[in-house]
Amino acid sequence: MSRPKGKSAKPSASAGDATPMTLQRRSQIVDLANERGSVRVVELAGRFRVSEVTIRTDLDHLEREGRIVRDRGGALPAAHTRSVSTLPGMEQRSRLSVDAKRRIATAAAHRVKPGEAILLDAGTTVVEMVRHLTGTNGLTIVTNALNVAHTAAAATDARVIMLGGTVGRDSGSTLGPMAEDMMRHLVIDQLFLGAQAADLEHGLTDTNIEIAQIKRAMIQCSRRVTLLMDSSKWDAAGFIRVAPLTTVHTIITDQGLPEQARTAIENLGIEIETV
Repeated sequence: MSRPKGKSAKPSASAGDATPMTLQRRSQIVDLANERGSVRVVELAGRFRVSEVTIRTDLDHLEREGRIVRDRGGALPAAHTRSVSTLPGMEQRSRLSVDAKRRIATAAAHRVKPGEAILLDAGTTVVEMVRHLTGTNGLTIVTNALNVAHTAAAATDARVIMLGGTVGRDSGSTLGPMAEDMMRHLVIDQLFLGAQAADLEHGLTDTNIEIAQIKRAMIQCSRRVTLLMDSSKWDAAGFIRVAPLTTVHTIITDQGLPEQARTAIENLGIEIETV
């Protein structure tokens, strides 16, 4: 009997065919997409130290499972929607650790004193923090984040200063030399900073060069630096160093931070507030 011509269909790779490392990486990719609103192939390749081909394979697999939506150069959350008031990189986000982020935001807002000049980094936790500043009078709020500036102008009576620069479509924030130069002329009482990743060896790290540069400039113009970081960010590392951990005065985090990490951080002279 003759066999039918043509290629036989190969079964697609399933979760059962993947190694534990691959499954963990794919899970983290989904988490990042949900938290940040979008992810880019080149950044994921750097973060996980694998090839861009491997990342594209991961994204194709995750899209088939319905866990993300492929986009040009990267991916979006599966529950992807756009608001008319946001840029593509600032879509409504299905966020992880929502309760922890809200507790961190509330604790951060309680540290702000009337009349201070504060600098607010981009990030979902910072947006939530701003909503708790309605009763704090005489503030000057400086930020590079469009959604933070919009929320601050709507929810507080603070003077809001938006840093200039080129708007990053993934971050929804101004980046580049113009924003960095503006900060050279500022003296900030408190900086509330987010981090993509942090650990003892590398300090604060990121996978975006421009974001890393703007964070460095923020740290340099601030008298006090408070890091808002849920425990899922700890002991991860991007491939771009932002700053040593010792540039931070206080870390506000959730109860998931390991006790060993807490002890090591406190030994560096850094205050930790757990919420």
